[in-house]
Amino acid sequence: MSPRILVPFDGSPLSRQALETALTEYPDGDIVALHVTDPFEPGYSVYDVPYDIESEPIHGSEEWHDRADELATELLEEAQSVAAEHDAELTLETAVGEPGREIVGYATDNDVDQIIMGSHSREEDARILLGSVTESVVFRAPMRVSLVR
Repeated sequence: MSPRILVPFDGSPLSRQALETALTEYPDGDIVALHVTDPFEPGYSVYDVPYDIESEPIHGSEEWHDRADELATELLEEAQSVAAEHDAELTLETAVGEPGREIVGYATDNDVDQIIMGSHSREEDARILLGSVTESVVFRAPMRVSLVR
């Protein structure tokens, strides 16, 4: 039976490198690229949707959901193209919620053998050693977690 590998994918260089690592080290593995949309990300600038504190909460708006779905689709298409460069197939998944919890929840619910992820995400200059999402996954996941730097 081939191992089931989960790669959280947010489009950052480290998430791409983690995906390439998974595809290289597990060419016969069942590899899943998971993009998690965080509705409470400060400023929502990642989704290019204007935030107006006086208006309806953006995470509840149809515009926000449409843009979040659009971004997730773009990112997973990018992941699919990385897999194509390695002549591999990917399972593409999305989730909405707190990224660390969603990653561990998906891995636990879907019998994932290993998680391979970047040591931190979009904020390359962050002083946090691992990044809050990575730290959350490392300390909560009941399976092996490999970090790519």
